[in-house]
Order: sequence, then C-alpha cells, then structure tokens
Amino acid sequence: MKEENVVLAKSYAFSKRTVLLYKFLLKNKQPRSLADQLLRCGTSVGANVEEAIGGFSRRDFAAKCSIAYKEARESHYWLRLLRDTECIEQKLAQSLLDDAEELKRILAAIIITARRAPETDA
Repeated sequence: MKEENVVLAKSYAFSKRTVLLYKFLLKNKQPRSLADQLLRCGTSVGANVEEAIGGFSRRDFAAKCSIAYKEARESHYWLRLLRDTECIEQKLAQSLLDDAEELKRILAAIIITARRAPETDA
C-alpha cells in the first residue's frame, strides 16, 4: 500500500482552494490584479512540490521545495492584503492563511532536512 505524501496532498488542496477563491473574487468584482497575483503563487506551491518529488537529485528536490516555500509566503501576503482591504471575509481569509502557514512550516522542515542529508548516487 502506498503511503500518502502529506505535503503533496496539502499543497494540491491549497491550490484548489486558491482557484475557487479566484473565481469568487472575479464573480464579486474584486480587484483582478490582486486575484491574479494570488492565483499565480497559490497554485505554484503545489506545482513546485510536484516538480520537487520528480527531482533528479536531493539538491534539485531542495531547490524546488524552496521555490514552493517562497510561493507559500507570497500567497500568505496576498491573502492578508485581501483580508485587510475587505475583499474577503475574515473567517475565509483565516482558514486560507492557516493553510498557507502550515505549508510554510512543512516545507521549511523538508528543506532543512534535505539540505542536511548527504547526496547519494542511488
């Protein structure tokens, strides 16, 4: 039985929620430029985690996870801005901010572990 990859599942779920929020923002005539920024970075987290898993080396894996981490940080920024400018409700924003924060913590731990471990030829 194959074990679930937690960061892959959580980053995919975050991407999905980001797309749904993007559609909501457009439907409710919120600033498109902010919605576009969030869509780009929010979906990039999962895409970079997917690429990391397919990496050919530990260095490649760590580099892609680092990009995913940075995109999660950027997502956190745009979510805060959307919340603080009343484009989205506090409760929705907090739920997404919590998800982004969790992804940042998981990715940071993965990056630290990946950088500490020696490269192998296996």
